[in-house]
Amino acid sequence: MDLDGARTGNGSFGAAMQLVSYLLGPTRIALGLVAVSAAAVHFRGRSRLRFSRQLTDHSTFTAPYNALVYLASRAPPRPYLDLDDFPGLKTLTENWQVFRDEGLRLLDEGKVRAATGDNDLGFHSFFKHGWKRFYLKWYDHPLPSAQALCPRSAEILRSVPSVKGAMFATLPPKANLGKHRDPFAGALRYHLGLRTPNHPKCWIAVDGVRHSWRDGEAVLFDETFVHEAWNGTDVTRLILLCDIERPLAAPMRPLNRWVMRHVMGATGSPNEDGERIGAINRLYARLAGVQKAIKGLKTKNRPLYEAQKWATILAVLGLLLAPY
Repeated sequence: MDLDGARTGNGSFGAAMQLVSYLLGPTRIALGLVAVSAAAVHFRGRSRLRFSRQLTDHSTFTAPYNALVYLASRAPPRPYLDLDDFPGLKTLTENWQVFRDEGLRLLDEGKVRAATGDNDLGFHSFFKHGWKRFYLKWYDHPLPSAQALCPRSAEILRSVPSVKGAMFATLPPKANLGKHRDPFAGALRYHLGLRTPNHPKCWIAVDGVRHSWRDGEAVLFDETFVHEAWNGTDVTRLILLCDIERPLAAPMRPLNRWVMRHVMGATGSPNEDGERIGAINRLYARLAGVQKAIKGLKTKNRPLYEAQKWATILAVLGLLLAPY
């Protein structure tokens, strides 16, 4: 009998079993699922973020949930969607002049504005480009100012149950919102032109396909595809922006509604001082100082910022991949 061969064989088998046990550890399985779902998000569509940016983008961290949403989605997996498949939205489009009139009045009164503090995590990166907003509705987050200042718009929005979030949003002349993905796939994005330049130089591009805003015209798209916006005119663009519940098959539908109510609702931001701030935005306000310090380092010393970023990423991966 070849004892050396037997020992070698048993040793190889043991090493293989150790490798399998290591790979099947709960931490590695979770990391693998995140990696696979993040890759699916990154390669979704034709337009992509740089790999280094996608690695730390918020859409990477929400990718496992979004992957489940995509699997259960009853909406076709394409950047732009047919408005006729969402008949409830016709009510919004038909009442565009009502939204326009109340939106323009708020704009003239200075009510459509950037956040007054570090309390709007979802849109904070837009404010530095001059983008402004006034929330009309936000995932069951209470907004007394919306009802008081825009009663007709609020009433119309209540009549369409699929609308979970809504706001007036402006984009000033020569402003650009660079390429980005939104982190939550449980909703679709609806834009309705209210006061626009009516010009092809004022556009949004979703997965590389442009759409120019026009007064009274609506568009529906999947904001988890890479998209960007540009106003190359001298006219401030005003639109109604809505989050529309994505149609999902069970059992994802009730889970997604729970997430919209309890997670997205916690991202609520006030229109006016004194209104409630969602729990996630309260936490963001506490961490904003750290984020500003990191951004300051990026501005002052880009090589050091990159070195610090990659060192942190590698350290986290090392901890996750380390043996027990």
